[in-house]
Amino acid sequence: MDFDEFSVRVSKIKNLPLPGEAAHLKMAPEFRLDELRKVRKMAKNPKRAGVMALFYPGLANDTRFLLILRRSHPKDVHSNQVGFPGGKIEKNDTDLMSTALRETYEEVGVEPSEIQVVRSLSEIYIPPSNFEVFPFMGLYPKPGPFVPQEAEVAELLEVKLIDFMDDKSIFTQNLTTSYAKNVNVPAFKLNGYTVWGATSMMLSEIRTLLQQVL
Repeated sequence: MDFDEFSVRVSKIKNLPLPGEAAHLKMAPEFRLDELRKVRKMAKNPKRAGVMALFYPGLANDTRFLLILRRSHPKDVHSNQVGFPGGKIEKNDTDLMSTALRETYEEVGVEPSEIQVVRSLSEIYIPPSNFEVFPFMGLYPKPGPFVPQEAEVAELLEVKLIDFMDDKSIFTQNLTTSYAKNVNVPAFKLNGYTVWGATSMMLSEIRTLLQQVL
């Protein structure tokens, strides 16, 4: 879809109720379902983070959004995974939206003043890292160029909207992670990468909203 048309249509999601958990659970691994129900009630002082789903035009003005492949870090359970630009809140951030904007600038080089935040989305709790993540959806009117933060970002994934909205992008894959072995997980196949876990759950909510306005 042309980015100009997308920008007009996507503004309508401001008035839609968030599908929240109903959308998240579509992409939650089976082992995570019980874990989420049990741990959410028991979670104590979760760390908080803000992330940005950044939509922008490609060089041909087609609509895309940005994901990043995080570099591998031995002590980070989410390293070497695909996710949104973002990170934990810092003391100088006024709120979680400020966190998401700051982290987007630090990780991919987009100035906060150039992002139009469309709306906040449903927060999601991540048991392995004890993080509560607050996602935001934003529009950036330029086709980059993006500047990846070398210490944190291994690769930029510029995902076409048309590929993301295609039902064929959703599949199930058997994975082994640092905290679960040989498990079947629902996931998105985007730009050749398997996108699963919290990121796919947040993407599911975005996709559900977009299906109502595009």
